[in-house]
Amino acid sequence: MYKRQGPDDWIFPALREGAVLLVRGLPLVTYLAQLFGSARDPLKGRQMPNHVASRSVNVVSWSSCIGTQLPHAVGAALAAAKLGSNAVVLAFLGDGATSHPDFHAALNFAGVFRAPVVFVCQNNQYAISLPSTRQTASSTFAEKARAYGLTEARIDGNDAIAVYAGIADALDRARGGGGATLIECVTYRLGAHSSSDDPSLYRSAAEEASWRERDPIRRLGRHLEREGVGSAARDREIDAALDAELERALAEVEQDPRPALETLFDDVYARVPWHLVEQRAELRRVAGSRPEHRSV
Repeated sequence: MYKRQGPDDWIFPALREGAVLLVRGLPLVTYLAQLFGSARDPLKGRQMPNHVASRSVNVVSWSSCIGTQLPHAVGAALAAAKLGSNAVVLAFLGDGATSHPDFHAALNFAGVFRAPVVFVCQNNQYAISLPSTRQTASSTFAEKARAYGLTEARIDGNDAIAVYAGIADALDRARGGGGATLIECVTYRLGAHSSSDDPSLYRSAAEEASWRERDPIRRLGRHLEREGVGSAARDREIDAALDAELERALAEVEQDPRPALETLFDDVYARVPWHLVEQRAELRRVAGSRPEHRSV
C-alpha cells in the first residue's frame, strides 16, 4: 500500500535517529568507526561521537544546536525540486525544537514554497526537564502546521505500524506535489535525557510506570505473535545474532589506527592554498620526528 522511502531521499536527523543509518545500509563497522573516530571513519574523526552521518546513505549530520537542521532540510528539499529530482527530505525534531526560531522559519518556507519535506516531531513529553505543557499553549504540536499551510498529523509514537503508515503517507503526498507535512509522534522518554540528568527530580515513578506499559517494542512483538510471524524464541535468535554481529564489528574496528594527522588539511579547499601546503609540510616534518606519531 505504501511506498518505502527512496534511495535518493535525504534524512536530517535530530538527537535520537542514529539507527536510521543502519536501516539505510551503512555498514556497522563504518558506523562504529565514526563513534571511535578512527582511520576508517569517512569523517576522519572530526565529529562528536553521536553525530554519525554519511553521504553514502544520504543522512546529514545533526547539530547539537537545537533545530538548526530544519531550515537546512527545507533548503535541501527545495534544491531537489529545482533539480527535477523526485527526492523527499525527512527532518526529525524533538518537542523542544518547536520553541526555537528555526522551527518556525523552516515551516514557513516549507509552506510558502510547497517544499517536498516531512517534519517528524518526536514528542517525548519533556525537553530535558521541561514538560510539553510548559513548552506550548497549543493543544498539540501537530496543529502548529495549520498556521503555515502544512498538512498535520498526530500519531501514537509507540505504535510502530501507525508511525510507518503515517510517515509513508506523508512521503507519498510530498512526492506527488502535495507539499509538506508536520507529524507529531506522541511518545515518552523512559530513561534519562543524558548521563547528567535525573528524571526523578521532575516526574513521578507512577508516570514512568504508566508509559512503560506502552513500550513500543513489546507492543510490536505482541502484534507479530498474533500475526504468526514472531515469537519469544525468534526474538532470542535475533538478539543473539545481532550481539554476535556487534562483537565481530567491534573487534574489527578496535584494531583500526587513528586518522592520519595530515588529514586535518583535507576537505576544506578544492585546491589547497599555498599557506596550508606549507603548514602540511611542517606538520609532516614535526610528526615524523616524534615516535608516537610515526604510525599515524
